[in-house]
Amino acid sequence: MAQSSGNPPRKRVVLLGATGSIGENTLRVLAAHRDKLELVGIAARSNWEKLAAIARQFDVRQIGVFDDSAYAAARANPAAFPAGARLVGGLAGLTELAQLPTADIVLVAVVGTTGLEPALAALAAGKDLALASKEILVLAGKFVLAAAQRHRRKLLPVDSEHNAVFQCLEGHPQAGVRQIVLTASGGAFRDWPAERLAGVRPADALKHPNWSMGPKITVDSATLANKGLELIEAQCLFGLKPAQCTAVLHPQSIVHCLVEFVDGAMIAQLCPPSMTFPIQHALLHPERAPGVDAALDFTRLIGLEFRPVDEKRFPMLRLAKEAMNAGGVAPAIYNAANEIAVAAFLDEKIPFLAIPAVVEHTLGRIKNFEPTDLSAVLALDAESRRVTLSHLTSFAS
Repeated sequence: MAQSSGNPPRKRVVLLGATGSIGENTLRVLAAHRDKLELVGIAARSNWEKLAAIARQFDVRQIGVFDDSAYAAARANPAAFPAGARLVGGLAGLTELAQLPTADIVLVAVVGTTGLEPALAALAAGKDLALASKEILVLAGKFVLAAAQRHRRKLLPVDSEHNAVFQCLEGHPQAGVRQIVLTASGGAFRDWPAERLAGVRPADALKHPNWSMGPKITVDSATLANKGLELIEAQCLFGLKPAQCTAVLHPQSIVHCLVEFVDGAMIAQLCPPSMTFPIQHALLHPERAPGVDAALDFTRLIGLEFRPVDEKRFPMLRLAKEAMNAGGVAPAIYNAANEIAVAAFLDEKIPFLAIPAVVEHTLGRIKNFEPTDLSAVLALDAESRRVTLSHLTSFAS
């Protein structure tokens, strides 16, 4: 679309994971800033009908569907999409969208590690990368960061905590940082007596007190695996040592991080618990613009509470720290085993309290090493999943 004279060109966005919770909030940001942002490509795993509605709303002609059967259904219903729309399928399709010549920035918001190949392809094609899928950096962080540096592209964190750290660190030399503190809501069972956790069902775990998120990340919030993955990701993103990354419970989910400097001063980033804030920051960076959701109102009483994390109650955080300290592929093993264990819990194949036991079993079964190439990491990821799935058979009745 032609730009009016005097206005800067709109930043053109490809959104991978358009139908999930991150995708929905991204669409709200895009709708609010049509003068600054243009959606040129979208993809989803399987919800092609919702994807078609998004394509019509934003007049998007480049569309990807990951799941084979859903892709076939979408191709069988061309009238659902805008005239002239082009459909691509599978991982190859997502990777092709990530390299669209018309795109400036690619937001990867697909669940798990599916977005790794498209993320690397986007960087290689000269696109900035907005990353909401933390598992990608946990699995292959050093390769993704190396690609961003090699191609001189921005890597912009969308996860609320990492986006908060990014904002707090801008303009500050790394040598001046003593530690970063990520905040955790504590999830659905933060205030439950420990003895009740044995009877937790998936429906219980999906009732997050503050955030509206997908099933996997909501369960991760309840186990604090989410915070463990975020600590690993933060170490990678910001070039920190494991001892410089820690977490505290913060029930209000208003303070998203605290950065402590060597002189003892601390900077915090605050905003309401809505993903529109970090998404907008990443997409418009370095520009600021009015937000989609209302800001905090300090004329009203706001109480901010912080508590230490009990790692006996939240063993997934302890395991994440151990993996982070071990280095090598240990974080990737942790991530893969957790994905399988959470899926098994959601399918009611294992109890909630078995999730950390399953992850610890896999960590103990696979030898750690320092990967020298991406193929070794991907092979390790596949092996970790096989080992975890094999162990799950012990829970069968």
